[in-house]
Amino acid sequence: MVDPNVVDETQKKKKKKNSKASEDVQETVHVSPELVEEVVDALEQEDSDLLENILEPVHAADVADIFEQLSTPERKKLAGFISAHMDPDVLPELDDATLDDVIQEMDDQDVVEAISQLESDDAVHVLEDLEEDEQRKIIESLPVDDRLAVEEGLSFPEDSAGRLLQRNLISVPSLWTVGQVIDYIREEDGLPEDFYEIFVVDPRFHPVGTVSLSLLLRSRRHVRVEEIMDEEAHLVPADMDQEEVAYLFRQYDLTSMGVVDQDGRLLGMITFDDVVDVIDEEAEEDILRLAGVQESDISETVWEASKNRIIWLLVNLGTAILASAVIAMFDGTIEQMVALAILMPIVASMGGNAGSQTMTVAVRALATRDLTSTNALRVVSREFAISILNGLVMAVIIGVLAGIWFGDTLLGIVLAVAMVVNMIMAGLSGILVPMGLEKMNIDPALASTVFVTTITDVVGFFAFLGLAAVILL
Repeated sequence: MVDPNVVDETQKKKKKKNSKASEDVQETVHVSPELVEEVVDALEQEDSDLLENILEPVHAADVADIFEQLSTPERKKLAGFISAHMDPDVLPELDDATLDDVIQEMDDQDVVEAISQLESDDAVHVLEDLEEDEQRKIIESLPVDDRLAVEEGLSFPEDSAGRLLQRNLISVPSLWTVGQVIDYIREEDGLPEDFYEIFVVDPRFHPVGTVSLSLLLRSRRHVRVEEIMDEEAHLVPADMDQEEVAYLFRQYDLTSMGVVDQDGRLLGMITFDDVVDVIDEEAEEDILRLAGVQESDISETVWEASKNRIIWLLVNLGTAILASAVIAMFDGTIEQMVALAILMPIVASMGGNAGSQTMTVAVRALATRDLTSTNALRVVSREFAISILNGLVMAVIIGVLAGIWFGDTLLGIVLAVAMVVNMIMAGLSGILVPMGLEKMNIDPALASTVFVTTITDVVGFFAFLGLAAVILL
């Protein structure tokens, strides 16, 4: 049986089926500088037929890449030319900034037609970041069933399981036989195009188990579903964070998972292809946030990209001023010994690099749950030991070189001790700062860099100049 609230999405996705039917052809065409140049030339000639011929064999994901490689005027022009014939699957593949440009240039009816041909999760993904007025206008133009599915998807929290689910799935009662299920799959039109397991539900549509497609096909027709179903079905609430969902898929090697509402009623399913996108998105987001940038930087306007980056540059300016204030405390010491000014950047630079190494490992470990409260003490102790070892090695090298360079053994010793102190502090801050931010529900990838850099700079300058003031002068 199919949930009565689930609409027949498959029948509305002819373009998607045609796209998959020509997959063999599409796989031979890849985005290259030459292909992008062909598109640009066709745009300059304003030849829509040529554009259609160029892009027809290109996979939807590659067409999205072409859009993102074009300048803003070019991508708007391309959208205007091909919107009526564009594969709807292109839209979910676009980044937010490019999607806004493309949607603005498409006719409203073309947008509605494209949205109605997408799976519900992809439709929600396309609509969720649009301006509220534009989003509402498109939703109101959708067919009733599609509109209800999209509105329900948008009602769930952003980046939640509810935003990822597709409502179309196969669900059957436990008393059915394998033969009944197979006949149902063959005869029913309103079924998902791709599926990997059958959901077994009770009369109130509460999931009671699942049957993998492979097991179903290997079982005899007279066997009842309840005899072969897995009662330990993997289910998640609709409001669960998508990163948590991705962790469960990765941890248990799942291909699909059911999504339930607050009453435990089956709403839809999430498949691994959507989770792969989430894993990639979360990993990429963490890496970019460490540098204070975001994915859409490359496709945004100069003003928008500058606005996004300047915030963190201003924060870094504040921390740099703090480090300079520490140096100013020892201005008299530096005046008496110029060598200190020459050697200061070495201490700060080595500490910053060591801190970045530890911080990167810690942020990734927190994201993958390899670093938890259970093993935190062991991991911190390990990083402390690594910091001491690396600090001693670098101290010996730089201490000897400084002593020879300036002919002052005592200066070399001061530099070596300061190096050890800063390397230890870098290692500890590199792991403790991300852990502390995680405890305060602050994204470690977003804020760790500023704090770790500030700590290593301040401690490095203070240790080196402070020791120099006490020992050398």
